[in-house]
Amino acid sequence: MGKKLICIPFFIILISCFNNPNKIKVASLFSDGMVLQRNNKVDIWGTSTPNLNIRIQTEWGQDLVIKSDDIGNWTAKIKTLDAGGPFYLKIISNKENIIIKDVLIGEVWLASGQSNMEMTLKGYPPNDTILNFEKEIAIADYPFIRMFNVDKQFSMNPKNEFKGSWLEASPNQVEQFSATAYFFARKIHEELDVPIGIIHSSWGGSPCESWTSKDKLNELGLFKKILNEMNDVKSNNVVTKWFESFNSVDIPQQIDIGDRLENEFKNLDFSDEEVTKSKYDDTGWEEVFLPGRFDTLVSSNFDGVMWFRKHFYVDNIDTDYHLIIGYIDDMDKTYINGKYIGGLNGLGYWNKKRQYKIPASYLKKGNNIVTIRAIDTGGPGRFEGDMKISNDLGINIPLEGKWKYLTIAEIYEDKIYIYNSNFSIADRPVFIKYNPFMPAALFNSMIYPLIPYTIKGAIWYQGESNVGRHDEYSKLFPGMIKDWRSRWQSNFPFYFVQIAPYKYTEDIDNHQSQLLRDSQRKVLNQPNTGMVVTLDIGDFKNIHPANKQEVGHRLARLALVNEYGSNFNPLGPILSSNSTKKSFVELKYENVGRELKLKENSNNEFEIAAADMKFFEANTSVDSNKLILFSKHVNVPKYVRYAWSDTPHATLFNGDNFPASSFFLELK
Repeated sequence: MGKKLICIPFFIILISCFNNPNKIKVASLFSDGMVLQRNNKVDIWGTSTPNLNIRIQTEWGQDLVIKSDDIGNWTAKIKTLDAGGPFYLKIISNKENIIIKDVLIGEVWLASGQSNMEMTLKGYPPNDTILNFEKEIAIADYPFIRMFNVDKQFSMNPKNEFKGSWLEASPNQVEQFSATAYFFARKIHEELDVPIGIIHSSWGGSPCESWTSKDKLNELGLFKKILNEMNDVKSNNVVTKWFESFNSVDIPQQIDIGDRLENEFKNLDFSDEEVTKSKYDDTGWEEVFLPGRFDTLVSSNFDGVMWFRKHFYVDNIDTDYHLIIGYIDDMDKTYINGKYIGGLNGLGYWNKKRQYKIPASYLKKGNNIVTIRAIDTGGPGRFEGDMKISNDLGINIPLEGKWKYLTIAEIYEDKIYIYNSNFSIADRPVFIKYNPFMPAALFNSMIYPLIPYTIKGAIWYQGESNVGRHDEYSKLFPGMIKDWRSRWQSNFPFYFVQIAPYKYTEDIDNHQSQLLRDSQRKVLNQPNTGMVVTLDIGDFKNIHPANKQEVGHRLARLALVNEYGSNFNPLGPILSSNSTKKSFVELKYENVGRELKLKENSNNEFEIAAADMKFFEANTSVDSNKLILFSKHVNVPKYVRYAWSDTPHATLFNGDNFPASSFFLELK
């Protein structure tokens, strides 16, 4: 009897815990350690049971009562004081209290973009690390700098739920901070001596369209086809049934952000290496022209594994050879006559040049075969650049042209499904395979749920994934800025980093990133924007330059000058006007400080052309805030360009040693 009397109340208590009629919830942003924008009426919101009276009290003197609506949503605005803290904040109903502790009041900024913003103070070891990262982590003792990392997620529709937590800039936690955003915050904190909060929401490799809403993309007339396909969703049952008919293996997952997973991807076993043998019968394989994309051979957004085979002929086998390929996006294992010669497997090798030694003993006089297993884990899958076999004697055997290919596995969600010998690509259902880099996918899940958390402004470092689509970007990027401001109902400052020089291609005639940089420069026409130029701190061999300290400081300088009244000179020279007189071109600049400075390199990076657009290096001279250009080869100048390649050297600076942006200009 005694046991029954004890168990019944316990059961009732247990049920009541799971069915609390007054349960109040707030977004993850409203949690211990948060930073609220100072001198403002900040938004706070959440859910509860419908029509519930909720009281909000703050340690700094705010006390208000609100009521949830008919479906349980509630919002409030809390007045904040000047910088201070830590404080507490209470959210109270008739049966429940939520206490948020260690609340700071200061300046709040949103930081977003792709890998150069995502990159933490640890970087991506072993090769891509932050300058002096060990020292920077060790000396990080800034309890009034906080960062909220929004957990990665993507969605095809706007969602309210997200996860994350506030971290403090200490040696134990700062290595999880975005390096660029941390150095930005540290500089502002040191200058203003107020708490700084950063809401960090970024994803390496993401294109700008992923961070832009569907409504804005439709308004801009961009990505119509894929947006329509996303609306025409195949039944999940059809897709699930298809993949369940095949064996699968788990996709290797990072435990540490710096782990490239080389061995895990290299050792993936699909029981298929018989295709590397010379005598393997590939008569049933399809053909594809390489170099070029291969992910579109199956569907518009295929990710997975393919084998490629090509015959080539060798007359001289007295010497070793090398296989040379511009790059393979993302991974490869490569064989000659069934013998493994090399491969780059793991994360971060999508744009790395392949060059593998072919021992003479692997070759035979006459017909040989090269076989490549390529894995595309996301985004475009392709072979790019020169494809050839060569030796030190000057023999070059081209590999461009027709190759045979076979699809052997497909990536879907978190697994790799291995296609068997009975597989027919014609039987595969047509469906959209969602990924984080699809239009609006990251806006829906990593920006939308943050709105309307009160922010001072935004910093942005992105663009590398849009290289090659500069015309589109010139509409997309300013459209995204307008989109965010409209939804926050605030014309907040938006400061961004122009992508740094980097050798995107081996093809000297196919440089494109300068066009993207120029599209970014033109966004300065939008009000309340600013751009950090990085021509002088890039790394031609690394898309992740190490000097994030300077990037963060330059972003902070923009904010300090424009938002906080500091009397620094704003960053680098900005081209303001141009004129011509006979064969001379005059370029006038703003933000020159004491004067313009031209640092000579192997060339000065300035070129001029007549109407025929044949460019010649310009002779240059500086006159205070003006630059004079001419060339004996150009009598009537029509065009001027500066730093116009993937890998330019900065030569034009202002008096504070900040570089000017690259540009292309049609003269008046």
